[in-house]
Amino acid sequence: MSFVDKVRNKVDALRGRGKETAGKATDNRDLRVEGRSERGVADLRDAGEKAKDAFRR
Repeated sequence: MSFVDKVRNKVDALRGRGKETAGKATDNRDLRVEGRSERGVADLRDAGEKAKDAFRR
């Protein structure tokens, strides 16, 4: 996995966590769900990149 991919996935996960936290603070269910889904997408992308790395070795 390239460094750029790692950084992009971490930034997406942090953005999702921020949205989720903001949604909890403002009692906005839609924002919480959006943040959770962004974190999930970033985690899946990260897992896919790790799987590709495992097969390359």
